[in-house]
Amino acid sequence: MQLLGILAFVVALLLSVMLHEFGHYAMARSFGMKVSEFFLGFGARIWSTKKGETEFGIKAIPAGGYCKIEGMVPSDIMPEGEQSRAFYVAKSSRKLIVLGAGSLMHFVLGYLLLLLLFAGVGTNQLLPVVQEVVKDSAAQSAGIRANDEIVAINGHTVTDWFNDVKAIRNSHGNELTLSIKRGSEIISINATPRLEKVDGNNRYILGIINKVGLKRSNIVVSLKNSATVSIAFLRESVKSLIHLPSKIPALWGQTVGGQDRDPNGLVGVVGAARVSGQAIGSTTLSISERLSTFILIVASLNIFVGLFNLLPILPLDGGHMAVAIADEVRAFFARLRGRPRPAAIDVSILTPITMVVFVILAALTVLLLVADIVNPVILNL
Repeated sequence: MQLLGILAFVVALLLSVMLHEFGHYAMARSFGMKVSEFFLGFGARIWSTKKGETEFGIKAIPAGGYCKIEGMVPSDIMPEGEQSRAFYVAKSSRKLIVLGAGSLMHFVLGYLLLLLLFAGVGTNQLLPVVQEVVKDSAAQSAGIRANDEIVAINGHTVTDWFNDVKAIRNSHGNELTLSIKRGSEIISINATPRLEKVDGNNRYILGIINKVGLKRSNIVVSLKNSATVSIAFLRESVKSLIHLPSKIPALWGQTVGGQDRDPNGLVGVVGAARVSGQAIGSTTLSISERLSTFILIVASLNIFVGLFNLLPILPLDGGHMAVAIADEVRAFFARLRGRPRPAAIDVSILTPITMVVFVILAALTVLLLVADIVNPVILNL
């Protein structure tokens, strides 16, 4: 089962990469730019087919994918008569849309995965089913039993215990009428909540411990919850990127110094795959809980990757977007001075900076790879 989880993660990762590239492809085509290649993987061609002017195919190394938009820099040679379709001559607004479309696809995929989780698989929630009745409590005095399901409170149907339990907490000690499903029959029980101290706060309670289980949310609640969790993931991703440099020394110590691996520290693709394998292969979780954990991992990863790709450094898309914005700033000041629009910045002149960033990212990737192999993150699932 663990191997199945790793394979599922690899497939999900490749799908995410191709959706990222499809975002670039779709927007570039919509603006009339020339896209000559769209491939899964790198290296030697295994299979390809041409549709229109674009060659689609698979390459030998399944470590990502790419779509080739012609004319990314002025030195690129465009076919005769198609110079106007080069990327570098497009309006900056169109460049930004094409470049940002990849990250947008990650955000959309992350949101849709969360929507699938809430509306399709379900999430762990408190159920209106009694697991245990506290001794000498109001619930015991009223005759409530384990496995009773509270279906209504004072005539209001219970649909979400997290919210419906407020009727008990806001009762001010007044008697409540509970409609309870016991076995195959519905019975009515009157119970008076008691004021007791819970977690340092005075609260009216009945004295029941609810069961916890997977529950699907309706589509409206799912749409809202998916947005809320997406924003939460985005905030955590921002924090992770801010603290990323400070975590590298600790990662080095965990890799070569034998220190315990921090489960909240940096983790690479191999580590994420192993964690996914642990989730799918867990013997303590139900099948639905394994699936929900896997979905959360993939959704959070997509949102993080989408944000990471927007960092204003080359060779990331965010770096190219920063160049496009710089072009507009230069054009703005040229207009103020009554001068013609300056030529677009040639990204190729920034190659030395790009190479430095590439080497840094490659070194971090190798360090993460070694760490994930010699000292992997272990989840207690």
